[in-house]
Amino acid sequence: MTMIPHSRPTLGPEEVQAAAEVIKSGHIAQGGKVCEFEEKLAEFIGVKGAVALNSGTSALHLGLLAMGVGPGDDVVVPSYVCSAPLNAAYLTGARAELSDIELESFNIGVENLEETGTEDTRAVIVPHMFGSPADLEKLVASDIPVVEDCAHSVGASYGNIKVGSIGVFSIISFYANKMMAAGEGGMLLSNDNDIIDFAKDLRDYDEKEEYKVRYNYKMSDLQAALGLVQFQKLPGMIERRRKIASRYDKAFKGLDVILPKGEFDHVYYRYVIRVKRDLSEALNQLEEKGVICAKPVYKPLHRYFEMRTGFRNSDEAYSSAISVPIYPSLTEEEQVRVIEAAKDVL
Repeated sequence: MTMIPHSRPTLGPEEVQAAAEVIKSGHIAQGGKVCEFEEKLAEFIGVKGAVALNSGTSALHLGLLAMGVGPGDDVVVPSYVCSAPLNAAYLTGARAELSDIELESFNIGVENLEETGTEDTRAVIVPHMFGSPADLEKLVASDIPVVEDCAHSVGASYGNIKVGSIGVFSIISFYANKMMAAGEGGMLLSNDNDIIDFAKDLRDYDEKEEYKVRYNYKMSDLQAALGLVQFQKLPGMIERRRKIASRYDKAFKGLDVILPKGEFDHVYYRYVIRVKRDLSEALNQLEEKGVICAKPVYKPLHRYFEMRTGFRNSDEAYSSAISVPIYPSLTEEEQVRVIEAAKDVL
């Protein structure tokens, strides 16, 4: 039995050709392809500038530094997310204040922010979880500067505006299983030219007139070439994800599960359902049927610090949420197998 993986990048001959052309050029480090990638993403998102970097974490780190975040400051981070935003906050020397989430969307909401923010809060990192935009209008109105984490959501919209264009700055990830896969890589985007200039200065430490601590955070032309091809494919890949999600919605409607729900434009980086039975047992039984599902967040951040109260929704998501395979290269036959396995187990 061939296993259906939880995640799989959608790569083809176009990516092979793009990578080969960069290798043949002899210029595989940061160069013209990186500049082209920055320009296209800034135009697509609708911001003044973009800075290509080696990861989304690096983008968060430099963006927070550009905002002046540092020791003595607080940064609000939702607990139900991977550790990258937490790492970025700590890299600045700031404190991280962990927040609960809204259970329906898995996103941080303004009520969660109000419960968590302090007089020293300088920013809130807002991941648009699993491709479903958070309620940005309410969050921006809170007067705490919003940083958009679009690692799951590039291509989604909030109303008629692309996510990533509303916060003080935003970031995108191009890790191998993300919406656009370049193996590794990230992007910082902003309408604030000072933030863009700051990040461009600090991403590279060499050949500077004056010394200060800078980083080796550059993206390579090889990654950018892959990213450019993925960018061209992005609208079609989003359409494919939505088509699969619609099929899942219809197939799973009669099961004893809670289906994904987003108030705004969902691009389905993940198709996350909540089950009403033992989670580990369900995951094991699905794997026995050849379908690899997963916890969409390995472990809520507050559990690393043994914080036992104030995270009811994050704990509920942790104990009930299953991420079902959904990616553009998922074949029709594989979709049928996923549906049949879910019906049998759930």
